[in-house]
Formats: sequence, C-alpha cells, structure tokens
Amino acid sequence: MEKGGAAPPIARLMAELTRLPGIGPKTAARLTYHLLRRPKEEAQALAEAIVALKEQTVLCSRCQNLSQADPCPLCSSPERDGGLICVVEEPLDILALERTGRYKGLYHVLHGVLSPLNGVGPDDLKVQELVERLKGGGVREVILATNPNVEGETTALYLHRLLLPLGVRLTRLARGLPMGADLEYADDVTLTQALEGRREF
Repeated sequence: MEKGGAAPPIARLMAELTRLPGIGPKTAARLTYHLLRRPKEEAQALAEAIVALKEQTVLCSRCQNLSQADPCPLCSSPERDGGLICVVEEPLDILALERTGRYKGLYHVLHGVLSPLNGVGPDDLKVQELVERLKGGGVREVILATNPNVEGETTALYLHRLLLPLGVRLTRLARGLPMGADLEYADDVTLTQALEGRREF
C-alpha cells in the first residue's frame, strides 16, 4: 500500500485522472472506484477508446480540425461552400456551430487563442496555415468566430490586422453571444442568430 492507503494501481489511476481538466482529487477517486466496481470489459473498452483516440486521430491539413481522415469529411464535402471560412478556437466550437444546421461553409481551427500572460503567441496557433489557405484564392469571406472574451477579442483583432491586406471580407459573429461565454456552451438559437447577424469587422 502507498501513502494514504490506496494500492499502487489505484493511486496511479487517480494521479493520472487528476491531470485531466476539471478533475480534482475527489472526482478522480470517485471515477477510479467506479471503474473498479464495473465489469472488466467496460474498463477495457474505455482503455481501448483512449488508445484509439491517440492512434487514429489526425489534423486535417486544410482546416486543422481533428479527424480520422485527411482531408476531413467537412473539407471533402462538395456540398460545403469553399468560399466561406469560419475561424474558431477549438474543434469543439465546430461541433457547436454544426448543431445549428445553418452554416454551410468550411472552418479553420486555431487550436487556442493569443494569451501573452500564458506565453501563447501567434506561432503557437494555426495562424500561418490560415494565411496560406487564403493566399491560395477562392475565399471571399472569413468569419472570425473566436469567443467573446478578452483573449478571443485580442485574437480576432490580431487576425483582422493580419488578414485585411489579403482583400478578403472579414466579419465577426454578432453579439448574440454574451461576453465571457464559450461557443461550446451556447444554445442553438443563440448561435444561429450570431451567425445570421454577423457584421463587418
């Protein structure tokens, strides 16, 4: 037994779980003991799903979204409008916008936002990949759909200055989204209104 009375395999899993966002020691302990009570097959299925996640997920070379194929199904779809690119912070934002069923363009995932206090600059994001896409031509509008918080606004302003010389129309989601909110948690109606009410940047 290790310190605290937990057997080494139990302590190891709890330690690994606490490294996940939003999982503290108490939640990690509850999850660990829950898994211990479940059939071995369920734990095995969870472990296999985690391994498959790492082994079978790639970045789409066009939009930088996470996918099982490159290019991803959205970029490969002939039904999507290739002249419209919606720039989002994270892959989860795409899921939120797709739930509305209203947006038919393509996406570009930055994989974060500018945050000087946390040491995140333009080189840490998928900004250059976006610039290269736009230089390739064929894009008439870029929707800057970063979250309406300080980091999201900073990132949108940076992208506006960077992309403006490329001659592409730049718009921002309407303020149907409250300040400080994340796209991931917005309801479908709010997201639809924000998309439809986007404005010139």
